[in-house]
Amino acid sequence: MPNIEAEQLVNMYLIPFGIKILSALAIWIIGGIVIGMLTNLLRRAMTLRKVDPTLISYSESSLRVALRIALVMAILDVCGIQTTSFAALIAAGGVAIGVAWSGLLSNFAAGIFLVILRPFKVGDAISAGGQTGEVTEIGLFSTTMTTGDNLRVYVGNSKIFSDNLVNYSSNPHRRVDLKCQIANGVNPLEAIEVLKRHVAKVTNITGTPEPTIEILEFNAAGSLITVRPYCNNKDYWQVYFDTNKAIAAACAEAGWPVPAVHQVAIHQSHV
Repeated sequence: MPNIEAEQLVNMYLIPFGIKILSALAIWIIGGIVIGMLTNLLRRAMTLRKVDPTLISYSESSLRVALRIALVMAILDVCGIQTTSFAALIAAGGVAIGVAWSGLLSNFAAGIFLVILRPFKVGDAISAGGQTGEVTEIGLFSTTMTTGDNLRVYVGNSKIFSDNLVNYSSNPHRRVDLKCQIANGVNPLEAIEVLKRHVAKVTNITGTPEPTIEILEFNAAGSLITVRPYCNNKDYWQVYFDTNKAIAAACAEAGWPVPAVHQVAIHQSHV
């Protein structure tokens, strides 16, 4: 009798449960393969139509998430769990879930606006959310950037959307702001001509607009000259450092003295 009861227990419960588990695993594996195929098809179709890479990445992520949710619901049905029974739980915990997910949902909504309004796209160099770098991906909830020191940074879309955003790649050129302190006794107009000759040799600066080299102010050390070449954003740091070298070469060639603050002592006579 005990053997018969054990056999009935196996036939009635364990075998059906095992079949459900195997079915769920099979659905998960096959569903994952199908989801990968569908997202790849979507990417290829949008790429052939030359859709913006930012929109392609965002659409692919959205489709993948939606299909995963549908796959989980299908697995729950196979396991005999009625998904409609979750409706009451969701309604009862609606306030708590809304509060807990408010940040996530705001990031999702901000991501949609970023894709629609397109203040930047993948490949642009931006400064937003306290970070500066090149955009590598605009995801459902966060934007991924690679910083200048090769760090991967993830910034919430809502933080980017609500904060001031600087896109360095929007305009065709960018200005490099540098200064050159000229000592007292050096003619600033002659110094400007010397600086222009050296700065003109820097590679990747633009011809239009031309570099701006002018007297910025007069101070106790002499004349402060501003040196402002223009270049493409990708060449910014190369032009920045090379222009500094050009300024140093100009100073060395002309033999200008080291700037120093001059003080005049006032002697008071005692009566």
